[in-house]
Amino acid sequence: MGTGSLAFLLVVMLCIVFLVVLLSFIPVGLWISALAAGVRVGIVTLIGMRLRRVPPALIVNPLIKADKAGIDITVDQLEAHYLAGGNVDRVVDALIAAERANIPLQFERAAAIDLAGRNVLEAVQMSVNPKVIETPVISAVAKDGIELKTVARVTVRANIDRLVGGAGEETIIARVGEGVVTSCGSTSSHKQVLENPDNISKTVLSKGLDAGTAFEILSIDIADVDIGRNIGAQLQTDQAEADKNIAQAKAEERRAMAVAQEQEMKARVQEMRAKVVEAESEVPRAMAEAFRSGRLGVMDYYNMQNILADTKMRESISSGPQQNPMNRKQDTE
Repeated sequence: MGTGSLAFLLVVMLCIVFLVVLLSFIPVGLWISALAAGVRVGIVTLIGMRLRRVPPALIVNPLIKADKAGIDITVDQLEAHYLAGGNVDRVVDALIAAERANIPLQFERAAAIDLAGRNVLEAVQMSVNPKVIETPVISAVAKDGIELKTVARVTVRANIDRLVGGAGEETIIARVGEGVVTSCGSTSSHKQVLENPDNISKTVLSKGLDAGTAFEILSIDIADVDIGRNIGAQLQTDQAEADKNIAQAKAEERRAMAVAQEQEMKARVQEMRAKVVEAESEVPRAMAEAFRSGRLGVMDYYNMQNILADTKMRESISSGPQQNPMNRKQDTE
């Protein structure tokens, strides 16, 4: 094999390698698919997507889908939405679904909803097929003190115009729960709620709970109502127990004060007895002084002793006979 043949083979191999690299960089197959579908996408545009690190398939395939559905969207719009972090395929599907359901939805609105973090396709589907949201068990208390455990089912439809900036399902559940609690609390008896649970749904539905949310409330249905605890009786029991404890505390306080006063009176009695003993201790001194001064004679002292002895005898007679244990033993013998 000559030198010319080797050079020719090398050139052919380089051409093949260049062609493979070129075809891998330029999506010729995707360009042919778009051309066959009647969508005009230039090779330069596809190369530009590669340079901007945009996968051409994520732009061209949704563009073909939108063109077949009769939706006018440009490549620049789809590419800009992808670069902004949106889901191009989901937005196109949502536009097609809205077009089939005769729901007015523009690409800019759908792109804004998608960039806001909401599933625009699910929102369109919910606009066509309303969704039922079931609330957790809501505890409410009627005026008679009976607890009512209620479960409500809320039928909502997505409001596409309020998807951007509108509140979600959590707000709907919270507002419905608040409305049920208010309605049950305003009834005079729990029997009224059990007899006519639809009154609660009508009252709650009339309050316009879907204001500022991304949904439109179609109906609120009370699915289940159960009787819970007797909250009123329990509160009265707790209040009575608290009153009893307060009364016991006050009684204990009065008893402690009475015991303290009794101890104080005993101390005063002991104090008065000490004063009496002290005064009695002065009697012998006074008598001795009277003897020394001559104001009291011996006969006067004897007369006083006789009077004291007579007084003791009378006291013993008036108190009755008292026998000591020894005398009672002798009498028994």
